[in-house]
Amino acid sequence: MFHQLEEINAKPGVFEHYTAEALWADPYRSKQMLTYHLNEDVDLSSRNIAFIDRSSSWIIDRFQLGPGKSVCDFGCGPGLYTSRFAKSGAEVTGLDFSENSIHYARGQAKQAGQRITYRHLNYLEFEPDDRYDLITMIMCDFCVLSPAQRRHLLAIFHRSLKDGGTVLLDAYSMAAYSERTEASFYEKNQLNQFWCEEDYYCFVNTFKYDAEAVVLDKYDIFPKRGAPQTVYNWLQYFSAERLTEELSAAGFVMTDRYSDVSGGPFSERHSEFAVVAKGI
Repeated sequence: MFHQLEEINAKPGVFEHYTAEALWADPYRSKQMLTYHLNEDVDLSSRNIAFIDRSSSWIIDRFQLGPGKSVCDFGCGPGLYTSRFAKSGAEVTGLDFSENSIHYARGQAKQAGQRITYRHLNYLEFEPDDRYDLITMIMCDFCVLSPAQRRHLLAIFHRSLKDGGTVLLDAYSMAAYSERTEASFYEKNQLNQFWCEEDYYCFVNTFKYDAEAVVLDKYDIFPKRGAPQTVYNWLQYFSAERLTEELSAAGFVMTDRYSDVSGGPFSERHSEFAVVAKGI
């Protein structure tokens, strides 16, 4: 048992393991994630409904979405943004890893009479058939990816944009990184039975990597029946300068920055920020 506890509490190398499918492809957990997405009062899988309304309206105005314009939302979830973009008359595409979220989004679009293209896939494997005026990646999804994955994704963005097309994405800031602390605890049925339908114990370790400005929340899950599982939730934190450099290395130029995707003024003290970038 001692050696097992040592392994549970060991700090892995930064981005050494990646387990996105354990959240988005697992049938039970993806249903849990969908429930969080659809909770209008909290900022978990998606932001609260008041923010989404304000943010989507700003995006439609800022990027002049409407008939003749096209937008692709990477990590669209259950369509909370894409459904609002479609009301502008723009041609809308949504991509998501979660089959449950895509199924829900398609059902909502059909019920509303909206023609939205939804594709169930890992957006790191997306090959565009069309090109878009705007690509969005919202809820700091960019931050869960390793540096190699981000480079690959930005190359996909390049192939997916029309000439003069624009990318809008948000990221967690260094102010938010400074608020994170390392911690270790265990809990029965942690997160209200989020990880397993049956009883389980979950060991949670939060590790910080100061040189890279990365935080790992590591979950070691031991169900009553079945094999244990480890889930790694990585988050990269950025300064505006670091994100500018990363975009520039991938052939983009940052044209604007904001406090978030509702267009507020940029501040280094804010927990996140949003950027607008164009291909060079």
